[in-house]
Amino acid sequence: MQIAFAVRTRANCLGTRVGAVLVLDRRVISTGYNGTPEGMKNCLDGGCERCANRAKFGSGKGYDLCICVHAEQNAILAAARFGIEAAGSTVYTTTKPCFGCLKEMLQIKVNRLVYVHDWQHPDPDYRPIHETLMGRISGGCLRLDVPDPWADWAVKGQAVPPADIGHSAKP
Repeated sequence: MQIAFAVRTRANCLGTRVGAVLVLDRRVISTGYNGTPEGMKNCLDGGCERCANRAKFGSGKGYDLCICVHAEQNAILAAARFGIEAAGSTVYTTTKPCFGCLKEMLQIKVNRLVYVHDWQHPDPDYRPIHETLMGRISGGCLRLDVPDPWADWAVKGQAVPPADIGHSAKP
């Protein structure tokens, strides 16, 4: 999970910053963080309509307008891009995945999911569907209770990262 925390420092999002690591046979096979697609203007530079107008959209809304790629998606896509088999892997992610990321994990046959920060859809009617997807991860899902030294920046969406955060910083 410490690797996921470190990878998250690369996230370029105005909302929650997430890092993800795919592990197979106890080896890291891929990492990802959330941000815009390669070659596009970053969120911090106004590249994403949803991120630029968070008050208008709110949590769980406007994903059809969001151009950001989630950390879990980026880790999965990076493995695919470089021809790395991910079936049977474990995903370590700093935040409980959304519907889309869970569906993609199920599709590539992720065996296990480990996360730190909880996430729930803002509409309580959708939460049972999300839990159904979580229950389909064959090796189970585990929420780790570990300290996150950068939680205010990553989860609460503070615009300015703490002074000790950096690409080579240790969480």
